[in-house]
Amino acid sequence: MISRRSFLKNAIKGVAGLSIPLSIIGIAGPRKLFALNNVTAGVRWAFLINTYKCVGCGLCVKACKTENEIPYDANVTRTWIERYVHLKDGRVFADTPKGGRDGFTTSKIDLGEGRYQDIDEKDIDKAFFVPKLCNQCENPPCVQVCPVGATFQASDGVVLIDRSWCIGCGYCIMACPYGVRFFHPVLQVAEKCNFCYHRINKGLKPACVDACPFGARMIGNIKDPEDPVTKVIMAERVNVLKSEYGTKPQAYYIGMDEEVR
Repeated sequence: MISRRSFLKNAIKGVAGLSIPLSIIGIAGPRKLFALNNVTAGVRWAFLINTYKCVGCGLCVKACKTENEIPYDANVTRTWIERYVHLKDGRVFADTPKGGRDGFTTSKIDLGEGRYQDIDEKDIDKAFFVPKLCNQCENPPCVQVCPVGATFQASDGVVLIDRSWCIGCGYCIMACPYGVRFFHPVLQVAEKCNFCYHRINKGLKPACVDACPFGARMIGNIKDPEDPVTKVIMAERVNVLKSEYGTKPQAYYIGMDEEVR
């Protein structure tokens, strides 16, 4: 007996081969079936990350994995930390071993495939950490390419994934310019950060925000002028990742260098 997921996946492949517009299929995905009417009007969630405060401890990554059922030892995670090391000779190194889950306990840069780069402290011009997660774009390309509506955008702007509808085609993973999406190693469906949607709709903070001991992560309602996050975004110098793509990301950074991509 063929499963709904297998049927839809094969159907999408067949449609792609015939060059028939996906819009004519009319699959009633989550976006059509439920509109998340419990969301309070006038809310647009935004994330604020202060790179000056991040020490690369990895507590946020651990908390995220535990909260969102991502296998602890799997080399994927909804949020991760990147380490950037700028040398005086102009070279820049970046790594994120295990997503920064265990912190950065050595000065050696992990180049991947078992290769490491020894860095002499006297050669370092500057070094810093950059937490990353889903940017919850205003114009999310992942939503545009999902053929079955498993990836959809709630009225408060948060992009969600319905695991029961995802057919694992991978289109959304390829479409994301930020590399935040991956296949769940157990469920084999698309996965990413959703700002801990099940928590913020109950008035709680995302697990990573709660776990950060230095206040490097904040979440707020950008439509509320009195929200602390909104005040910072409006009054201080903040940056977003890859603004040239026109996705209008809602993850804002304080102290982010131009080398960070």
